[in-house]
Order: sequence, then structure tokens, then C-alpha cells
Amino acid sequence: QVQLVESGGGSVQAGGSLKLSCVAYGPVIKFTVQNWYRQAPGKQRELVASIIDDDNTNYPDSVKGRFTLSRGYSDHTIYLQMNSLKPEDTADYYCNAKGVYYNLRDSNLEPFDSWGQGTPVAVSS
Repeated sequence: QVQLVESGGGSVQAGGSLKLSCVAYGPVIKFTVQNWYRQAPGKQRELVASIIDDDNTNYPDSVKGRFTLSRGYSDHTIYLQMNSLKPEDTADYYCNAKGVYYNLRDSNLEPFDSWGQGTPVAVSS
């Protein structure tokens, strides 16, 4: 199956920057959508960035102009560049990807919807 691994989280002061990475491991044939979510204590998980297979990106107003989702050398890697960080950006950040992969066991193409384990981001005043 497709496994996602995030990295790049840490602690920064307000106004600082962080760049998160998400790598997909597995025989992915196509990504339909790749997303970054975040979840702060006591709050619902929220979508902060998404990119679809035509490279169209979307951001909510809360991060628009500050966060940028991009792909790496291949679509197996995505990044979330976070600038002008605010304390309210503090959360665990999760990578999510949907698409089609090659099931080696069944020798068949199958859909997938995978999540990473999360990487923490803490922004102090």
C-alpha cells in the first residue's frame, strides 16, 4: 500500500518559516489529490492546502498568501512552505494523498487514500 511520511516540523517564533515535506512510498500510478491538513488541540482537523493532478492549488483564507504547496522532482514528494507563521498555526500537520496505485499482491490497479503520522509545528509569540 501507499505510505506517507512527513517531516520538517519544529518550533519557531512568530513571523518565522518552516518547510514541511511529505514523501509517498509505494507503487503510485496517479495522484488524484494531495493535501496538507492540520489539527490543533480541541479543534477539528482542517484542510490548509491541496493540489490536484492538473497542478491546481487551493488554500483557505486563514493561510492564503503565507502557505505554499508544491511538488518536488516527482509527484511522490510534496512540500508545504509556511511563511509569516502565527501562534494560531500551532498544530500537528498531516499529509494526505488519494489516487491509484498498483497492488503488487493482486496484480491490479487500486484506489488509495493514505495519511501520514503527522509532524508537529509550534509557533510562539
